[in-house]
Amino acid sequence: MAEYWGFHTILDASGCDPESITSYDNIYGFVKDLVKEIDMVAYGEPQIVNFGSGNKAGYTLVQLIETSNICAHFVPDDLKGGNGMYLDVFSCKPYDPQTVVDIAQKWFKFEKFKTAFVERQA
Repeated sequence: MAEYWGFHTILDASGCDPESITSYDNIYGFVKDLVKEIDMVAYGEPQIVNFGSGNKAGYTLVQLIETSNICAHFVPDDLKGGNGMYLDVFSCKPYDPQTVVDIAQKWFKFEKFKTAFVERQA
């Protein structure tokens, strides 16, 4: 089995429940649940900020974890018709990428998604 430096899940979702991606409390609950379910250790509290303009506006989430980070941007008015989520989970500790998809679906109830999983090594 090859050794890898890190594991990176990329999840793009559309048709998310509009209230879920525009709620600070929902995004906060999501990241706390995700950290627990993929067996990571949060480094401090998440930063969750609503900013931007036009079809780029929305909440951005950054959660440092002891083995790297979880980042997401939630866009009510994205180019694909609205209610998009763009999530990245990177960790040098292995985790199950399907769990990332399942937890995101639980909290944001998206209609469509595409995902990629990359084993990273320089």
